[in-house]
Amino acid sequence: MAKVICITNQKGGVGKTTTSVNLAYFLAKDKNRVLLVDFDPQGNASSGLGLDKTALEASMTEVMLGAMALTDIIQQTSFKNFDVAPTTPQLANVEVEMAAMKNKFIVLKKALATVAEDYDYIIIDSPPSLSLLTVNGMIAADYLILPVQTEFYALEGVAQLLESMAMVKKAMNPQLKLLGVVATMYDKRTSLSVEVLAEVRKYFKDKVFQTTIPRNVRVAEAPSHGVPVGAYDKFSKGAKAYKEFAREVEERTRK
Repeated sequence: MAKVICITNQKGGVGKTTTSVNLAYFLAKDKNRVLLVDFDPQGNASSGLGLDKTALEASMTEVMLGAMALTDIIQQTSFKNFDVAPTTPQLANVEVEMAAMKNKFIVLKKALATVAEDYDYIIIDSPPSLSLLTVNGMIAADYLILPVQTEFYALEGVAQLLESMAMVKKAMNPQLKLLGVVATMYDKRTSLSVEVLAEVRKYFKDKVFQTTIPRNVRVAEAPSHGVPVGAYDKFSKGAKAYKEFAREVEERTRK
């Protein structure tokens, strides 16, 4: 049965999608069967894996509206063991229609249940907001991973996110756990990055992953080539960091 991990942060630009794509890639490289669910209306995870969003005939929009089964929209990537459920900007309009649904909070959970036995890990790339879609992701997940950018205001909004997690856990998903916090865009040469990482570790203690994701040009370039950084430049600092991060995720989910 798949372990479902929701990668979330209500702040944009913290490396959430990059982390989702590269975690999924390296888990698959380690012989896990992985499904990446692009659940952010921006659809950057889909385009970052080389999919043309304008050419998609079906996506997570249809799944959330009950028009199609999840199995009907899943696509194989060019990488072994790695599938993706793509999305388009139309997903942003889904919440209005979902508002009237009786079971609006568990639509994604029910969809993932239909494929849970086909994968070892399901990674959800959620929107950068505390929306109905994000709540669906939290309710569907076993674990949350919180990417935190090591820059000023890194912890801004985190308390609200954790409050939402606590509410979801209490009301609808008692099994939900914070798997960990991963520091992204880290630059050990700057005192700000070092100070922010120290602050994050003080706040989250042992929930912070040992691996930090460095600010790395190869990580930034890879999506424009439609591949994860591990396929773009496996010897780059970014690729090595995400490979190590995936190893930590595997260790924590085995406990």
